Amino acid sequence: MAEEQIELRVVGVRFEEPDYAPVLILREVTGNRVLPIWIGASEAAAISMHQQGVVPERPMSHDLHLELITALGHTLERVEITSVDRGTFYSDLVIGSNARVSARPSDAIAIALRADAPIFAAPAVVDDVAINLDDEGEVDVEAFREFLDHVSPEDFKDE
Repeated sequence: MAEEQIELRVVGVRFEEPDYAPVLILREVTGNRVLPIWIGASEAAAISMHQQGVVPERPMSHDLHLELITALGHTLERVEITSVDRGTFYSDLVIGSNARVSARPSDAIAIALRADAPIFAAPAVVDDVAINLDDEGEVDVEAFREFLDHVSPEDFKDE
C-alpha cells in the first residue's frame, strides 16, 4: 500500500539575497512545515502573476499546457512532488485516472494553480527538506539558521 501523500498549498514566491534567487514556498495544509524550492525566474513570474490575478493578453506556456490537457479531454487531477535527490526535486502531473507526466515542480505547480488542482508531496520529501514552523506560524529561527548555514541556491536548482 502506498504511503499517504502530504497536501501542500502555495504560500508564494520569495526572493533570497544576495543573488535575488526566487524560492517557491509551499506549506503543509494540515501541518506546521514549509517546503522551499529554488526555482527559475520565468516560473516564479508565472506563479506570482497567477497568484496576483494577472491575466496575460495571450496565454503563457503554463496556460498552453493546461489548454492542451483540457483540449485532449482530460483534467489535471493533482501534482505530486515525488522525490528530491541532491537538491533536485522531481514531480509528476497526474492527468485523468492513470496518466503521469514527469515535470519540474515549478512548472507543475504553475499549471496546478491554473487548474485549481491540489499539490501533494511524498512524506519522505517533506521529512527531508521541510522547515518546521512554531505554533504561531513563525519559522523556528534556530532550525532555519542551521538550514541556511548548510544550503545554497545551487543545492535546490530546479533542473
